[in-house]
Amino acid sequence: MSGKLIRGAGILMPISSLPSPYGIGTLGKEAYRFADWLCEAGQRYWQVLPVGPTSFGDSPYQSFSAFAGNPYFIDLDTLIEEGLIDRECVSEAGADGEEDRVDYSRLFDSRFKILKKAYGRSGHKGEREYISFCEKNSFWLDDYALFMALKEHFDNRSWTEWDEDIRFRRADRVAFYRESLAYEIDFWRFCQYKFFEQWGRLKKYVNERGIKIIGDIPLYVSLDSADVWACNHLFEMDERRRPVCVAGVPPDCFSEDGQLWGNPIYNWEAMEREHFDWWRKRMNSCAALYDVIRIDHFIGIVRYYAIPADSVNAKTGEWRTGPGRKLTDIISDSVGDASIIAEDLGVIVPPVRELIEETGWPGMKIFEFAFDGQPYNEYLPHNYKNPNCVLYAGTHDNDTIKGFVDKAYDHQKAQVMDYIGAGDISEIPRRMIQAAYMSIADAVIIQMQDVLELGTEARMNTPSTIGANWQWRARLEQIDHNDAAWLRKYAGIYGRSL
Repeated sequence: MSGKLIRGAGILMPISSLPSPYGIGTLGKEAYRFADWLCEAGQRYWQVLPVGPTSFGDSPYQSFSAFAGNPYFIDLDTLIEEGLIDRECVSEAGADGEEDRVDYSRLFDSRFKILKKAYGRSGHKGEREYISFCEKNSFWLDDYALFMALKEHFDNRSWTEWDEDIRFRRADRVAFYRESLAYEIDFWRFCQYKFFEQWGRLKKYVNERGIKIIGDIPLYVSLDSADVWACNHLFEMDERRRPVCVAGVPPDCFSEDGQLWGNPIYNWEAMEREHFDWWRKRMNSCAALYDVIRIDHFIGIVRYYAIPADSVNAKTGEWRTGPGRKLTDIISDSVGDASIIAEDLGVIVPPVRELIEETGWPGMKIFEFAFDGQPYNEYLPHNYKNPNCVLYAGTHDNDTIKGFVDKAYDHQKAQVMDYIGAGDISEIPRRMIQAAYMSIADAVIIQMQDVLELGTEARMNTPSTIGANWQWRARLEQIDHNDAAWLRKYAGIYGRSL
């Protein structure tokens, strides 16, 4: 049975959003400095977004693998200290970038050149730790490394556009490419070795300071992923290995066309025939990465929305019954002492609530959803009946508190100010955080942008849009002692302090 959350407070700060001189946050010194800042601020939790390698659109929820780590997060200063690259190499590759935004196209052009130089100088192949890492993770690493080498070979096109023989994984062609692309395959293994080596050191440092890392995992995997290519039978695909149906959500008050995510739907019958082995391995891997695992779109385990793959929007989908308790039992058995958070936002039907109660996993509350003028709104803290929940002011899919208030109607602003006791609109971000800390919710997680009182310009993601998401970064000087002091003060007052 997964562990229970301790009453506490935490910060949602993606690895990509950390300060660094290299265009994106990494697992280097600023990650350690942020852990120290969390400790100074009395925080018990550090929540990150999915850490997998990102694909088209740069979303961490659309990854090339459900198991791999993002090579962009490998810290270059650490590689310099290890003698694998030099500073001139980093400068020549143009690894620097804007302080407060991630330029993913620039990263794609520069970062792998640097990592390949590090790979060329590395003596990792004979190291006992590397050999052990490859053996322990062979169930996903071998297919992932081959998949990435093949993507390079086929000009980074989706695997659905590769030559048919390898798209269908004909044994003779798999063997041919494993031999002909051996150097490239080992490069991708090397990247994973370095990612997990650096992640392990950071996690140990964070945990030693009494802080737990909350990791976010998407329910579905990307179509263009090693998982779907290598385990095609576990997804609803036709004889041409094309999706029959894809995931999404139906039209609602936020989107008249619904959301067409495009992820392939699981073949739950095939999953069950294999005793959910893929899920067991996935959750076991997540439990090694994180102390707490937030399952995004948890309601899809109970019932999921399947949209014909040729649809132009999400209006034509249908609801189907998911595996429910069969899968949650497997998850519980696979995560050991790690805790689970069930992202239960959306249209909640009784079976979803029943399953969450049966598992004992905490669901989620969103403070920004609370202000519709009704005193009985379920997201208002005075209506919480059970402390076994996680309260967010807003998630990565919501506007910042300041952005939310700036766009709110006058009557909403008035309700917010009355509810949290703000004398002026400028007081709302801190007053809302204080009110959240005051609630009975076991855990309160606040986006770093809200601690810094930033507006919509710092929003992480706007659902159903691409092109300007996942880019926000904190500048080094923004993570200061003053913010740590007031967070620690209120965490202490309301029994959440580390």
